[in-house]
Amino acid sequence: MYKQIFFSVIMAVSPLGADCCTNLIVGKDASTDGSVMCTYSADDYGMFQNLCHYPAARHPKGTMRQVYDWDTNAYNGQIPESPVTYNVIGNINEYQVTIAETTFGGREEMVDSTGTLDYGSLIYIGLQRSRTAREAIEVMTTLAERYGYNSYGETFTICDPDEAWIMEMMGCGPGSKSVVWVAVRIPDNAICAHANQSRIRKFDRKDKDNVMYSKNVVSFARSKGWYDGTDADFDFCSTYAAPDFGGRRWCEARVWSFFNRFAKSMDKYVPYAEGHSPNAEPMPLWIVPERKLSLADLEAAMRDHYEGTPFALDKPGDIGGGIWQMPYRPTPLEYEVDGHKCFNERPISTQQAGFVFVSQMRSWLPRQIGGVLWFANDDANMVPFTPIYCCVNKPPHCYDTPGADAVTFLPDNAFWIQNWVSNMVYPRYSQMFPALRAVRDSLDSAYIAFQPEAEARASELYAQSADKAVAYLNGYSAKCAEEMLGRWKKLAVFLIVKYNDMTVKPDSCGRFLRSPHGLGATVERPGYPAAYAREMEKLKK
Repeated sequence: MYKQIFFSVIMAVSPLGADCCTNLIVGKDASTDGSVMCTYSADDYGMFQNLCHYPAARHPKGTMRQVYDWDTNAYNGQIPESPVTYNVIGNINEYQVTIAETTFGGREEMVDSTGTLDYGSLIYIGLQRSRTAREAIEVMTTLAERYGYNSYGETFTICDPDEAWIMEMMGCGPGSKSVVWVAVRIPDNAICAHANQSRIRKFDRKDKDNVMYSKNVVSFARSKGWYDGTDADFDFCSTYAAPDFGGRRWCEARVWSFFNRFAKSMDKYVPYAEGHSPNAEPMPLWIVPERKLSLADLEAAMRDHYEGTPFALDKPGDIGGGIWQMPYRPTPLEYEVDGHKCFNERPISTQQAGFVFVSQMRSWLPRQIGGVLWFANDDANMVPFTPIYCCVNKPPHCYDTPGADAVTFLPDNAFWIQNWVSNMVYPRYSQMFPALRAVRDSLDSAYIAFQPEAEARASELYAQSADKAVAYLNGYSAKCAEEMLGRWKKLAVFLIVKYNDMTVKPDSCGRFLRSPHGLGATVERPGYPAAYAREMEKLKK
């Protein structure tokens, strides 16, 4: 039986930044259609992100690349530019290579502020210079070892149409211009995930086909007195980033929830995910799912709020979701009440998502058609995913709107329109979310259903010329994005009219009803939901 966990628990928790991003990974034999798939929820407070684009280019010898920190935009230095760089749209390139990340932190003394490359720069430079996942690992690690890495500990997802890899990297301390890292290939029939906690433990140094690592990955730990065992027993996670309570409850619990969707054997790892027991058995790096996963499965997993699990946010007695029971909680995750330290749960779906995607990579199609970044510019639960093909060389206007930024609202920008709707729905979730979900799911289903037809047309054009296929997919990706934006604007208007002033205006198929005399029909006043009213009365006694 699961142990019931309530919305706030009195205990000490770590303040480490354990509430950021989530990645889910699916091997090609674990997917319904043979795709390699991975996801990314880029989460940060106040984050605004466009769908980035780096066009393919050739660079004269001696060209230098300026490196700016992805998080802060601070100038970090420069490195030699590659003679040839590939087209990158979002986090996928024209060869279908996809790279994502989550930050796990690790030992603070290992951060090297003198390094030139931060984690974001490594991602986008790696995408511009790589045609396979293995090549991306080589590019990223070589650059970090040569020019230094100035971020905290990072877990990278690195995939192509044939392979899925997870790589973890940390610096070697101030002024070192050096890194330790290890990369492990996820079996084709397996699924994996990471969420702001180091996950690679022991690894087989003799398995050259499926494991790569830095020469100093063990020796550096020995030099610091952090490890004195054998090479074979070396545990990267335990040595460099051992999980505390937050690393398990806020981070590993998200991985557990993903695995739990597709395997009945995850009950035994609940004590580990709860974070209380120091001797609980850690979860494996990957599992073989009991059934194969579809694109729709991954979209649903990115919308997870621990429903039906010990960590669910809608348990009886939990009034943390407000009157209308939203499955979200204010940040920061930890807070204090009358001297008692408390915390909130942290699910995969979170309001601070700047963008999310599901990347679909397929080896049997021309590379321009095989890679699709199913993209959304807000919390995955609150928005549909639109297809952005890996060959796209002009981002849809709504995903790359000149003038829009974190403090500038523009009505033709997807980030702001989608956040406008989300922030109407969050505080009145149970009342308003069904209307949002209906539109979201309708668009998702339509885009997935039309995918074979769109790709058949692109393949016909590709037979004539690759340029014609690229032009078509540019237009198709833009059409879907702009269609979504238009539908979301209509949704915003519908919601503000229907639910104005905490009343509900009756409608029929989206058209608001009127009285016999032409006025708006009498509104409904639903009052408190029964569950909330019951708990509120308990507090009064």
